Amino acid sequence: MANFFKSLFFGEGEETAEVKAQKNFDVLKYDGIKALKVGKTAYAIRCFNEALKIQKDVEVMEHLVTAYSREDKTEEAVEMAGRLLEEEPDNVAVMLLRANLNYMIERYADVIADCERAAELDNTEVRAYYLAGRAKKMAGDNIGAIVSLSQAIAGKEDYAAAWLLRAEVMLATGGYTDGLQDAEKAVELVPEEEQAYLVRGQLREALKQCEEAEQDYRYVIELNPFNEQAYLQLGSLFIAREQPDEAIELFDEAIELKPDFAKAYSERGRARLMKGDKNGSFEDLKKAMELNPEGEEAKKINGTYSNFEDMYKNRPL
Repeated sequence: MANFFKSLFFGEGEETAEVKAQKNFDVLKYDGIKALKVGKTAYAIRCFNEALKIQKDVEVMEHLVTAYSREDKTEEAVEMAGRLLEEEPDNVAVMLLRANLNYMIERYADVIADCERAAELDNTEVRAYYLAGRAKKMAGDNIGAIVSLSQAIAGKEDYAAAWLLRAEVMLATGGYTDGLQDAEKAVELVPEEEQAYLVRGQLREALKQCEEAEQDYRYVIELNPFNEQAYLQLGSLFIAREQPDEAIELFDEAIELKPDFAKAYSERGRARLMKGDKNGSFEDLKKAMELNPEGEEAKKINGTYSNFEDMYKNRPL
């Protein structure tokens, strides 16, 4: 009877700890969602983490992965994606999300593992094959990359990114004729994609189709006059033609667009050496090595210098 009157005059009584916790969770969750929407990512992360201390919630975990990604906290995002997969082990979307995150931090074995598991769960998910192909290429497994990319293309014939990436792998492995066919397909599917023309140009150049390669490089410059890679490739083509003056002009353009472009300095060094400008060649090579000490091309201007010490010792005065 006492409880009846208490509830009659004062409601249902004091909130239980469980009810209070649920209310706190709801407030934290929706405050976090609102903060994420308006770009207050750090605050959103605090809200979501506090909410998860109260109870597990898949939606909160998903938002937290997004928030960490926006703050470039990739390690934390990967960890949270892993917690999500503990709750939903067959969630292909989360698997591929974690694979993308791991790709960003160069954990290629983990990328491949997630992609292969995703493909097992859903063999129509072409993104799994494509991302596996990217990771295998970066890990040095070119044959594996070709297999994965071929699976992606088999599942989606208009998958332009897969055609283009397979062309790049073919270029790296000497499969120039097959690679050119892939690059042609990529150009057909995405005629405004600059990289497709650059890759096609390199493949044409490898097949001694130099005029066609020049057309591709020039077309990229027409599409985008700020594409430093196009100037580099065209300049390298002019070196092969023994036209160093034209090459130097193009490398100058590339360096103006990207002052830390080590490859452009090393290639300009090659062109200057071809003209007999040993001082200019030395300075360019030195700059390339400063920008990219590990870059082999910076150490090999026509094989003249085997290392920086020899280059310095033999520097013309």
